[in-house]
Amino acid sequence: MRKKTGERTLLASVIFSSPGPIVVGIGLLLGRSSTQFADFIRRTAELAAIIVSFIVFHYLNKKEEIDIYRKEKLEHTVNLTVGIALCISGIAMVFVTLFNSGVKKGNVIPGLVIALLGVVANTLFWIRYSKLSRENPDAILSVQSKLYFAKMLVDICVTLTLIVIVMAPDAKITYYIDLVGSLLVSLYLVLNGYLTIRGKIKKQI
Repeated sequence: MRKKTGERTLLASVIFSSPGPIVVGIGLLLGRSSTQFADFIRRTAELAAIIVSFIVFHYLNKKEEIDIYRKEKLEHTVNLTVGIALCISGIAMVFVTLFNSGVKKGNVIPGLVIALLGVVANTLFWIRYSKLSRENPDAILSVQSKLYFAKMLVDICVTLTLIVIVMAPDAKITYYIDLVGSLLVSLYLVLNGYLTIRGKIKKQI
């Protein structure tokens, strides 16, 4: 029953994450933006990691008996994919920070609304995966919890930055809050991605 719950949660993650790259991709067709391009790469990498997680989780739960070595190999693939997605997300944020600094922000209300929705959705998924992982320890659900915590952190950082921009768009401190906040989150993402990849690779050796 808990395995079915975990599979449904992963499927819901795929469904909720799928529109992101599509919407941002359409935006890229209408206009070339370094920010949108970086966001497209980030969302696509995260979606790919979630899809791989769902496929592997479904495959493992469908099999009544499976070789332990085969199971560990598949779980390693999931963790490697999530680790790479975290690193790509962090690098994409650095790209956005460096190439978007000093650019006039314009109307950030739509972005703020999307970021707030992202905070809510990713927080709910993080709580859900954390609960499932505690009740039924599973490598795939555990790494999903890590991924959604990172996604939640990114959206919180974006939300706080955009709130400051809305309240004081021309204040000099806005630039530094944007810069420092983005770099800190980028560092967190890359570090966790590296540790996820390194930890699982060391386990295989």
